[in-house]
Amino acid sequence: MKMPEKLKELLRCRKWVLFTVICGAAGMLLIMLSALIPEKRSDLPERESTHIEYDSSEFCRNTEKRLADQLGRIDGAGEVSVCLTVNSSQRYIYATEGRMSRSGNKSEEEKKYVMTGGGSNKSALIEAVEAPEITGALVLCEGGGSAVIREQMYKAVSAMLGLPTANIFVAKLR
Repeated sequence: MKMPEKLKELLRCRKWVLFTVICGAAGMLLIMLSALIPEKRSDLPERESTHIEYDSSEFCRNTEKRLADQLGRIDGAGEVSVCLTVNSSQRYIYATEGRMSRSGNKSEEEKKYVMTGGGSNKSALIEAVEAPEITGALVLCEGGGSAVIREQMYKAVSAMLGLPTANIFVAKLR
């Protein structure tokens, strides 16, 4: 008997072998085709796009503008210019989880960051974003020559920014 005849006889007797071979070939073909299909991205937004990113200079400009607008409404203040100083940039506070174990007189605390995402897209969960800390303010205004206006400026800036009056300077704008 020739080889093809033996193969035909084997296939006739065992049709399930043929079925298995066809299924295996079809599976390999599907695997090869899947490599050509582009990977579908998740419909969830990127983590970075959900955060407001800003630097300390942008934060200062926005806060200075808002503060100058409000201080300019004080009667007798006239034109107002504000300059703020900050001691840091924005700060991220990451969520942590932990456990505490106590045995006898000893206690141990274990903390680790909460991670989100999967695979290579893992990142720590941001619990809060703290704005830069304002440490000082300079206020120049047309009415700064008057002691009454200066006192109102000190109180207003202190109330709006939570700064002690020692960190605020008010002067007359020339």
